[in-house]
Amino acid sequence: MTKEIVFVTGNANKLKEVQMLMSQVDLKLTNEALDLEELQETSLETIATAKLEQAVKLLGKGTPVFVEDTALTFDEFNGLPGAYIKWFLKSMGLEKIVKMLEPFENKSAEAITTIAYADEQGAFHVFQGITKGKIVTSRGPTDFGWDSIFEPLESNGLTYAEMDKQSKNQISHRGKAFQKFSSFLMENN
Repeated sequence: MTKEIVFVTGNANKLKEVQMLMSQVDLKLTNEALDLEELQETSLETIATAKLEQAVKLLGKGTPVFVEDTALTFDEFNGLPGAYIKWFLKSMGLEKIVKMLEPFENKSAEAITTIAYADEQGAFHVFQGITKGKIVTSRGPTDFGWDSIFEPLESNGLTYAEMDKQSKNQISHRGKAFQKFSSFLMENN
């Protein structure tokens, strides 16, 4: 019997990418665009777990559900903007985010995805994927968050936005986190 899991997102691009990343797992992935409060915290695990607690409350205990939270951390700023990258993007835009690092030599960054999953028994599980890279002037399409300003170390000089989806998914923070999640589901199904 195919397992049904709810992914809490209203972002169609993110849903498509996650469906692609989890295609090897026998499951039916549905989505719910729940309005969850985001805890103001620097710990990505704490933020994801707090969102998951809200989702479980809204969907009912026993419903397999997961949330995903993505962060972009700058080494020069000791991890900021981190989980706040979404708000930095919204208020500043890509160009100003890049300019924040202009006076500094260190442009190193990490892209991090944290997945929090509640299984049928209500147990919580957390998975994380990290990709190291650097912040660069925007290159490629700008329709998917900050992909055009993040150049992974293992991308042969391309930003996420310049890469084809398959190549990006092999090295991306999201791809790494969902690989761990998928492996867990296959082992525990």
